[in-house]
Amino acid sequence: MQYTLLILALPLLSFIFLGLMDSKLKAQVSGLFGTCILGTITILSYFTAFQYFTTQKIDGVYQKLIPMHMEWVRFTEYLHIDLGILLDPISVMMLVVITTVSLMVHVYSLSYMHGEKGFQRYYAFLSLFTFSMLGLVVATNIFQMYIFWELVGVSSFLLIGFYYTKPSAVAASKKAFIVTRFADLFFLIGILVLSFYTKTFDFKELTAEDSNLFAACSGATFMGFSVISWATAMIFIGGAGKSAMFPLQIWLPDAMEGPTPVSALIHAATMVVAGVFLVARLFPVYYFQTPEVLHGVAYIGVFTALFAAVIACVQTDIKRVLAFSTISQIAFMMVALGVSGYEGHEGTGYMASMFHLFTHAMFKALLFLGAGSVIHAVHSNEMGHMGGLRKYMPITNWTFLIACLAIAGIPPFSGFFSKDEILSACFEFSPFVGVTMTFIAGLTAFYMFRLYYGIFWGKEHKHEHTPHESPLLMSVPLLFLTAVTVVAGIIPFMMGTPITSDGADYHIHLNVVVATISVVVASISIIISTILYKKGDGVMADKLATTFKGLHKAASNRFYIDEVYLFITKKIIFNNVSRPIAWFDRHVIDATMDGFANVTQWFSFKSKDFQSGQVQQYAFAFLLGTLIMTAIVMLL
Repeated sequence: MQYTLLILALPLLSFIFLGLMDSKLKAQVSGLFGTCILGTITILSYFTAFQYFTTQKIDGVYQKLIPMHMEWVRFTEYLHIDLGILLDPISVMMLVVITTVSLMVHVYSLSYMHGEKGFQRYYAFLSLFTFSMLGLVVATNIFQMYIFWELVGVSSFLLIGFYYTKPSAVAASKKAFIVTRFADLFFLIGILVLSFYTKTFDFKELTAEDSNLFAACSGATFMGFSVISWATAMIFIGGAGKSAMFPLQIWLPDAMEGPTPVSALIHAATMVVAGVFLVARLFPVYYFQTPEVLHGVAYIGVFTALFAAVIACVQTDIKRVLAFSTISQIAFMMVALGVSGYEGHEGTGYMASMFHLFTHAMFKALLFLGAGSVIHAVHSNEMGHMGGLRKYMPITNWTFLIACLAIAGIPPFSGFFSKDEILSACFEFSPFVGVTMTFIAGLTAFYMFRLYYGIFWGKEHKHEHTPHESPLLMSVPLLFLTAVTVVAGIIPFMMGTPITSDGADYHIHLNVVVATISVVVASISIIISTILYKKGDGVMADKLATTFKGLHKAASNRFYIDEVYLFITKKIIFNNVSRPIAWFDRHVIDATMDGFANVTQWFSFKSKDFQSGQVQQYAFAFLLGTLIMTAIVMLL
């Protein structure tokens, strides 16, 4: 399967070609070129998935396959960095997810971004991002993953700040870059600690069931915890930054300042699941070596899911509702990994996390592209500028509704099956976690139908131009993703899923009790949302907001987490740390160096007369020196 190298090479070549030919190609030619390249990569990814899942099973277990491998840098006899391609169930699944969503975004953007300044640059950045994300998921070792991890950060910075003349977009791109780089520092430290004690970066060695790499460091501790616990915790912090887990979630809502198709690609389907993929890739290490860290992942996920869902209930910008929804849904995946066992029935959480990663990528991309279709029609992100759009935009209306039903967990749509498996795993782990996650699932149904009614029902806002359905190039991706959303849950349920913790097939068994409870909770939430928002008069919703005024205000302001960060950075770090350091630098370090320069300059001015060029002065100095030396010799 050496041809899989093309899956990485083609988007990189596309980025280089489009970047160099930016001003020499017509805009639509650039878009078509990038889209055709992505279409080719998608076909290769689907063929890779078909070939892998039909040929790589031995004794009922899917094997790890490395079709390409080379040594890059060697540090010691044991420690070296390699470059290669690793194919296993989760990496192959991610190839399908990334290329599918990216292709839909490429096609959609041909129309949505038409006429935008920098259209060629936009497609070059899309190619770079796709290359970075694909390289991340097929990495054979954790250091190779880190290289592509940073490339993903650079790509997202470029795409979020695509509208570089817009101050809010520039600020959002810098915020995303700084927050994720801060988390990545911990990721790098974790990698170094882990590799120092295990003597390897290689995933295959680290995650082998019979691995004895950790035996030698079992007694090494720091502040009461094993060094491997510290390493995996710091690696998780890196994943939490990318996946916007609390308290590092502050960058994701602001990242909506980028083009809407970028939101669908980066912040709904691919980049934000990088942290989930990271934990899944190292799952055997977390489960067997540091189960306490894995449980910490679960509880952080529970809090993040609740925190983001509550905020999503009161947001009025439709893209920010979806942003907080993304944070909450990614947290669902983290919780599933945190509560998972390792194999068979005990490994339900791992399977459920990967299952939900796949289904969420499709219906969340559908939601973002649907939101882009609405924004394209009304030229606003605010729900207050919408309402009654269902009669003008029937395709967008129905596709958006199906996506809302899917994320709400209503059968037979894909979100029902994947979310039910997560809730089942949560109840098996802890009734408290199960009940909490079921409540959050109910909040999800509530805020998504609040969003749906706010856009497509209620009172119609007066528009300068009559809204209209999106062009064919925007509608086709919506219809395709809708079809996937409808069937993506049923197919694994009927045929089994190979995406498991131990690599064996797992046949999903519906937990009737959990499924019934979750559907009832979701249905009640939808009914409440219908009562409050379908008419669009806002009377009952306003009364509810007044009743819970404090909570509503805090949630509207994201519980002031951004303000806390600004207080810590500006008032504490900048004023009490940075300013004294800057004063010391200017008045001590710089002053000392300036003093040396001034003394040297003074001495040079005073001594320059010795080099006057006058022979009489030189003879006088020579004679005077001779007399002084003679006097000294005579005295001694």
